[in-house]
Amino acid sequence: MESPTSSPLAEAPSHVADLVARAAARTPDDPAIVDVTSEFTFSWAEFDAAVSAEAQRLAREGAGPGDRVVVRLANGAGFCITVLGALRAGAIAVPTGPVAVARELEVILADCSPAVIVAAEGDDVAALCGSSAGTRLLPPPDPAARPSGPVPDQGRGGEEIALLVYTSGTTGSPRGVRLSHRALLANRAQAAALRPAPVLPVDRVLLTLPLFHIFGLAAGFLQVCWAGATVVLTERFDAAQVADVLVRHRVSGMAGVPSMFRALLERLQPDELRDATASLRLCTSGGAPLPPELLADFEKVTGLPIHEGYGLTETGPVLTTNAVGVEVKPGSVGRPLPGIELRLVDAEGHPIDAATEPDPEELDEDVSDPAQDTGLVAARGPNLFSGYWPDGAGGPDADGWFRTADVGFLDADGDLRLVDRSSDLVIVNGFNVYPREVEQVLEELPAVAESAVVGVPDERSGEAVKAVVVRAEGAELTETEVLAYCAERLARFKVPTVVEFVDALPRTPTGKVARRQLAGRA
Repeated sequence: MESPTSSPLAEAPSHVADLVARAAARTPDDPAIVDVTSEFTFSWAEFDAAVSAEAQRLAREGAGPGDRVVVRLANGAGFCITVLGALRAGAIAVPTGPVAVARELEVILADCSPAVIVAAEGDDVAALCGSSAGTRLLPPPDPAARPSGPVPDQGRGGEEIALLVYTSGTTGSPRGVRLSHRALLANRAQAAALRPAPVLPVDRVLLTLPLFHIFGLAAGFLQVCWAGATVVLTERFDAAQVADVLVRHRVSGMAGVPSMFRALLERLQPDELRDATASLRLCTSGGAPLPPELLADFEKVTGLPIHEGYGLTETGPVLTTNAVGVEVKPGSVGRPLPGIELRLVDAEGHPIDAATEPDPEELDEDVSDPAQDTGLVAARGPNLFSGYWPDGAGGPDADGWFRTADVGFLDADGDLRLVDRSSDLVIVNGFNVYPREVEQVLEELPAVAESAVVGVPDERSGEAVKAVVVRAEGAELTETEVLAYCAERLARFKVPTVVEFVDALPRTPTGKVARRQLAGRA
């Protein structure tokens, strides 16, 4: 399926940091960032100056063109300044946020060898890991800093890598997704070419999504920069605070994951929620499937549909969206953005309408039956990543197609509906959890002989992590001990919420762990 032929917007900059300079030139005194936590508002001119000052600081500290800058900060103006300051210095920003535990941060540092880490004062994990890796640790930027003298040469942009975003691989080891300036800017142009555009210059967009996640950073914050609109940032999601912020800052757009919209419904009275969302013109959801009943309940209370989209870190990230201005279709993630081609393929990458009859002995048990017109989602467009760090392996094929692990079908209207995943990925509040990563931690316990991790439905987070554990012979091990061990070694969203002990793991005839059986067990 190919999108409409309209091309991305003309006169697009070639460097992501130029988005800020462009907005500052057009509307220097308009608000760029409203930082709710610090209660400080930056104009576009102030934000542009702070970005230049940060580029100078990072350059002085040894972060030059192509060097990596790990950004381990909470949501706020400081995070935005550091990311764009790194890009303006010609470096590569590596957003990790403050949630990664030492084990996870150590893997990232060892893989990308950053020049510096920018972290909050008192971040002991960053200090410890940075010291072990021999990496310089810097405090957050001074929001009031202004450039002194010439700003470093920021490089050409284009095919140069702008962001290195780590996402867990199927082996459990995080892989760095290389996103070029070209890919990020193409995806912003593709989204802006929608009519109506998701972000207009007059909009105030609330982001309670974590900015170290590609949804919040690129589809959220960078889309605001593209439009020259205003972003309203909170450090974390809290339903009562969101209700207050929506009204106080006259928010017109809100991006979230399904659990956020559910929390608003559950924690606010209907009249309260209706009043809070009175100024909103657009709600968008991504990161995890949006349950149809949640969509219906939210619209019933607020009168607002939630427009669901779909994408991946590797795609910049947005691939498809439900169009604004037409009736939302529950269960559909819509159609591709302008300039993106989408098709369904088999496990070998062949379009399903041209696929040959599969050998029954070679069918992957986790891939939907091609006879039902389902297939793996594949995409092609200028928004695709440049392969994985460091050498670009695993990127789009010679014809420009990237095959995802998501299984879907096209309905009668040509809209994409996702039905399964060929991988065993678990999505918790929009964050990817690969079972093997958790299993490796579990199997470090001497009392664990074997383990398997699966996703189970959860009303609040979409999915939750379930661990099924086989104890070593003669060993004693409790659920409390398992959870405590995991909590020290995994980010909170990766820690199992359910632990089940069994005598043996169920297996398929080919010897694979029958994960679907485990997910269905009480």
